[in-house]
Amino acid sequence: MTASLSDGRSTRDRLRAVLGQACAEVGLDATGAELVRFVNNAVFRLARHPVVVRIATTPALRHRADTVVNAAQLLADYGVPAVELMPDVDQPLHIGDHLATFWQEVPDTGDEPTAVELADLLRQMHEIPVEDASLPEWNPIDDLRRRIRDAAEWDLDDVEFLLRRCDDLEARLAEVRYELPRGVVHGDAHLGNLITTPGGTVLCDFDTTCVGPREWDLVPIAVGQLRFHHTVNKHRILADAYGFDVTQWDGFPVLREVRELKLTAAVLPVARSNPNIRSELRRRLRSVRVGDTFTRWVPYR
Repeated sequence: MTASLSDGRSTRDRLRAVLGQACAEVGLDATGAELVRFVNNAVFRLARHPVVVRIATTPALRHRADTVVNAAQLLADYGVPAVELMPDVDQPLHIGDHLATFWQEVPDTGDEPTAVELADLLRQMHEIPVEDASLPEWNPIDDLRRRIRDAAEWDLDDVEFLLRRCDDLEARLAEVRYELPRGVVHGDAHLGNLITTPGGTVLCDFDTTCVGPREWDLVPIAVGQLRFHHTVNKHRILADAYGFDVTQWDGFPVLREVRELKLTAAVLPVARSNPNIRSELRRRLRSVRVGDTFTRWVPYR
């Protein structure tokens, strides 16, 4: 069954209704809210309050809302620069089948964050004692399976292929030996998850924050350098600033495959309702299927 453009519009209308109800429950006005991102979460910037609202759109990943709240509280406790939850609101807020979280909006200077800033923030995060973290253990394959199984009306052959790839990578991950200590890891550490404010750069997006191998937080920039067209070698800058080059470690090829599978399958649950991402999803699927490690990808929009 082929999805129409109206699927995307109707989904956005439903999300705005959820936003309106969520805001009403905490005493906020959703009038004029701007949808600033719509992939696995719908992210709205309120027009009448300095607040950003994130609504989980993927049923299989709604369990992440508790992780996001716990991660934000942990970073605040340890003084790691990060976006902060709206105070005095019990979070996450349940609105029917949806979960919403409310965040204090931070002033964005518009300056592009740097790999040096990312390295500094990761070092601070990685030094948090793991025994103080009420966070899940790193399990990227479980996360991937949830997304893939939640694919809405996508080609069944693609879905079955991706699930087989998960099985293969899970077995190979079990053999990886890590060089760095376990730590509190962001889970999706790339420059798009930083915001530059007048007071400094802060972390955001804690959906996959967990306790696991610190190497995982160095993989996104390395894979981004290989897969996306970066004129500046951000991986080299990050490796030098952090003090570890993940690409020279013998476990990198396996973690690269996991990251690339995540970059491909992440949007499957919303591919039907977000027509803007379908052509890029198909490009990535072709690359993964044939083992093509050279084709350049473009970011999902």
